Amino acid sequence: MTTTLIPAELAFRDDGTPFSPVYGDIYHSASGAFAQSHYVFLHGNGLPERWHGRRIFTVMETGFGIGVNFLATWSAWRDDPARCERLHFVSIEKHPFARDDLRAVLDAVTADSPLTPLARELVDRWPMLVPGTHRLEFDGGRVTLTLAFGDAPDLLPKLWLRADAFYLDGFAPSKNPDLWSPAVFKALARVAGEHATFATWSSSGDVKRALEQNGFEYRKVDGFGTKHTMLVGRFAPRWRVRRYEPPLPFAADDRHAIVIGAGLAGCAIVERLAARGWRTTLIERHAAPAREASGNPAGVFHPLISRDDSSASRIARAGFLYALQSWAALEARGHAPVRGSGGLLHLATDDEARAVAAALRSFGYPSDYVQPVTREHARQIAGVDVAHDGWFYPHGGWIEPASLCRASCAAAGDALDARFGVRVERLERSGDEWVAFDEHAREIARAPVVVFANAHDAARVGAFAFAPTRIVRGQLTLVANSPLANLRVPVIGDGYAVPRPHGVTLAGATYEVDDADDAVRDAGHVENIERVASMLPDLRDALNATRSEAPAGRVAFRCVTSDRLPMLGALADEQAAARDAERLRGAWPLDLPRAPGLYGAFAYGSRGLVWSALGAELVASQIEGEPWPLERELADHVDPARFLQRALRQRTI
Repeated sequence: MTTTLIPAELAFRDDGTPFSPVYGDIYHSASGAFAQSHYVFLHGNGLPERWHGRRIFTVMETGFGIGVNFLATWSAWRDDPARCERLHFVSIEKHPFARDDLRAVLDAVTADSPLTPLARELVDRWPMLVPGTHRLEFDGGRVTLTLAFGDAPDLLPKLWLRADAFYLDGFAPSKNPDLWSPAVFKALARVAGEHATFATWSSSGDVKRALEQNGFEYRKVDGFGTKHTMLVGRFAPRWRVRRYEPPLPFAADDRHAIVIGAGLAGCAIVERLAARGWRTTLIERHAAPAREASGNPAGVFHPLISRDDSSASRIARAGFLYALQSWAALEARGHAPVRGSGGLLHLATDDEARAVAAALRSFGYPSDYVQPVTREHARQIAGVDVAHDGWFYPHGGWIEPASLCRASCAAAGDALDARFGVRVERLERSGDEWVAFDEHAREIARAPVVVFANAHDAARVGAFAFAPTRIVRGQLTLVANSPLANLRVPVIGDGYAVPRPHGVTLAGATYEVDDADDAVRDAGHVENIERVASMLPDLRDALNATRSEAPAGRVAFRCVTSDRLPMLGALADEQAAARDAERLRGAWPLDLPRAPGLYGAFAYGSRGLVWSALGAELVASQIEGEPWPLERELADHVDPARFLQRALRQRTI
C-alpha cells in the first residue's frame, strides 16, 4: 500500500478569496473564518475558561486543513492571562498543503489581521510532507502542535494522548463518511479525558448516533453563519468503553529527576525535562559529558529508507525530523551545536540503488526529504569520484556529538545540577523516592524519577533481568592529508566518510560485537579505509600510507539490543510481572506493571543522533502525561518492557 501524501489543490475565486475543493471549506475573510472557529470550536468547548488553572490542556482535532482552528486557539491562549502552562494541539490531516501553497492561502486569509505573525510562524515551521507524526513547538515550547499526516480512521487509533477538548472538523459527513465513521468515534473515546468536551458544526443523524454509541452526550445549539445548528457535548459514558486509560502525569510533589549518563541520551533528557520545569541531577562517571561514544569527533545523521517502510524506518524518520526541529530550537536560543548543513549522500550497489529508487517512487517522498541520484550526480554533490549511484538526503549531514551535549546542558540552565566523576552503583526505593548510591554505599542524590541513559551499564545499575543489551566496539580512523580533502558532504554506504577541517577525512567505523578491547588497532584502520575506498576510490591512495604509518583513531562502544531498536520509555516492574506471570501471558505493553518513576533512554547503537531528541521527548511526555510524539504502535517497538513481554508469552518466567 502506498503512503503517498497528495497535496490539496488550490483555487481562488474571482474576488481573490481562497477556496479548497478538497476540503470543501470556504474562507471568505479572516474575520469570518476565525469568528467561525471561535464560535464553533473554542466557545463550543468552553474555552478559554476550561484551561484556566491547568498545567496541561490538550485539544484533539480531526482535520487540520490550513490551520484556522489551531491559529485561533493559539491566539486565544496568548491573549488569556489565566492560560494553562502548556497547550497541546493534536491534529490529523490526510491532504496536507505544500509549504508554498499553505503560505499563499494563509497570506490571503490572515491579511491585515493580528493572526498574520502566527500564520507566518506556522508556515516557517511547516514539516516535510512525509507520513507519520510531526512535532512542532511554538512560544518556547509552551504551545506544541502534533500533526499526523495520513488518513484519520487509520491514524486515530494509533495516537496516544488524553484529550480535554475535541474539535470535530474536516469534511462534511456526506462528503467523507469514513472520517465520521463509528470507528473514528470509538478511537476518540479511547483518548477522551475525564470531563472532555467536543464541538462540531455537523448535526447529522449518523454523527449523533456515533457519539451516543461511544459514550458522548450531545445537545444542539444555534450555529454560526450559514450553519444553523451545531452539536456540543461531553464524554460521559454510562459503561466501560475502553481497556486502557489514556496517559496521566507521573504523580510527584517534587518535580525533580535523576538522570544517569551524560552522553547524547542523558543530555537530551535533561533539556527536555528542564523545558517542562523539572530540576535534574545529572550523574556521570567520567569527568565531563560526552566522553564515550558521544565523544567521537563527528557522527552522521539521516533517515532510513526501506522497501516496505518498516517500523524501523518510520521510527528513524520521526527521530530524524524531530532532531532537526530540536537542533533548530537550540540554535534559536543561542546554544548551537557544531554541524554541517550540506546534506548527506548514501551510496549503494547497483541492485540496492534500484530497489531503493523503486521504493522512493512508490512512496512519493518529497525531494526535500530524499532524492535518488545517478553516479554522475553523486559525483557533483560529493566533489570527489564515487563508485555507485545512490540517494541524497538534503537535510542529513554530520554533527559533533559533544557540542550537542554541551548545547543541551546549557539550554537547561539553572535547572541542571551536574555531578561528574561519580559512579552510580545501585538504586534503592525509599518511600516515594529513589535513592542513588555510589560504590562506597554513600548517597549521591534522591528523586521521585530516575532516567537510565547510561547505555550498557543500565541493566547492571537497575538490576534489570529483561533488558538485554550488548556492547559493540567501534573504531574510527582519521586520515590526515586525505586524498578526499575536497569531499563536500558526508558519504555513507559500506562505511562512512566525513569531511573534517584541515584536509582530514573521518572514516569508520568497525562493528565488533562483544569486543571490549579499547586499544586502537592497525587492522581496524585498514578495514575502515578499504570499506570507504570501495565507495570513494580516491581513498585507495591512503592505504599504503596506512600500512607504513598508522593514522590517528578512536575506539568507542555502542550499546545495542537484539532487535537493534532503542529502549525508550517507562521501565517494567519485573518482580510484579513475575508474581502475576500467569495472568500476563497474553499481555500487551500497556498491560504490564511499571516500576514507579523509572524510565529508560539507552541502547541507541549507531543512531544516537537520530534517536536521542525523540527519545527524550517521548520519555518527558510520558512523565508529564502529554500526547506522545510517536504513534503508540511504534512506541511499543521501543518499549523497554518488550523483552519482558516476550518472556511472558514464551513462558520463560
